Amino acid sequence: MEEHGAEALSGHEDGSKETRVSAHGSHVPSSEVLEAIENVILDVLKSLAKKKAPVLTLANRSDWRNIEFKDSVGLQMIPHSSTKQIRSDCPATAPKFAMMLKILSMIYKMVQSNSYATKRDIYYSDKLLFGSQRVVDNLINEISCMLQIPRRSLHILSTTRGFVAGNLSYTEEDGTKVNCTCGATAVTVPSNVQGIKKKDATFQRLLDDEFCIKLAPCIMITGRGIPDLNTRLLVRKLWDTLQIPIFTLMDADPHGVEIMCIYKYGSVSMSFEAHQLTVPCIKWLGLLPSDIKRLNIRKDVLIPFTKQDQNKLASLQKRPYIACQPVWKKELEIMAASKMKAEIQVLTSLSSDYLSRVYLPNKLQFCGWI
Repeated sequence: MEEHGAEALSGHEDGSKETRVSAHGSHVPSSEVLEAIENVILDVLKSLAKKKAPVLTLANRSDWRNIEFKDSVGLQMIPHSSTKQIRSDCPATAPKFAMMLKILSMIYKMVQSNSYATKRDIYYSDKLLFGSQRVVDNLINEISCMLQIPRRSLHILSTTRGFVAGNLSYTEEDGTKVNCTCGATAVTVPSNVQGIKKKDATFQRLLDDEFCIKLAPCIMITGRGIPDLNTRLLVRKLWDTLQIPIFTLMDADPHGVEIMCIYKYGSVSMSFEAHQLTVPCIKWLGLLPSDIKRLNIRKDVLIPFTKQDQNKLASLQKRPYIACQPVWKKELEIMAASKMKAEIQVLTSLSSDYLSRVYLPNKLQFCGWI
């Protein structure tokens, strides 16, 4: 669980209290990655041989018209989506063309040598060319989509923001054994899930209250806001491997709801990897907008909507997945009518340990999720 989109992954199976999973996972074979890059370069060389300007053809990842929604998968890119061309002879796109070839060259060398680099390593390899880390992050996603190869198979690692704690142990690809048994501290989500400092206040409070020990067996994960790829991969891998129920706990505001939807249904920009990232079984545990009235939360601890909040909520209400979730839709309508948002910490206005002592145990015992 986490504020702003945390998950409580609770296994209520009989038997061993500790769940053991391997952190090893399937990869696209190196030979296929190399071949895919070689095909791109071969097309460039063919164009040059014909004295034509080389181009790279990319799918329009951010265009909702290229996205379809399936309840069992989430947001996924349609097979024949519209494309855009990155031309080498156009002043507007030539820099992007050069940067993509640079990154493809780096990926090729890493796959050949079985070495890895972080996105930050790639940025610092040529700061003048790339300009910013955000540019590199976007280019890597574009390349992953263009090659139709998951980023983790391109030997590019992400810096992990997430933390995990609870009844879980796993083995890293290099043989390192990691024990996430709950205590006052949490373990960083592994950077290579498939090969398997400020903490959020709510997550840390649950650790301090020994919540996952009291509720054992239980696993808690925080993505610390919008989840990075590694955190999403870990949640998906635990679901695939263990088939345990997964619940989200986040602030009762549009931003928190959107984060929950990223875990459950995915995002437009990563829709080409929906089958590996989304967890359609996720349930909304709290904080529900309806809980605010039900628990008689004082108005003075609530936060008025900003214009940005109103725009975000209006956008969410138009999303295709909300239409198939009538109970969620009603909760969003309650939020819209009140024009107020609530952080999970408002529960401390009832008592300092209300979240771990009353709210979550009752929600889980009496099926208070939607």
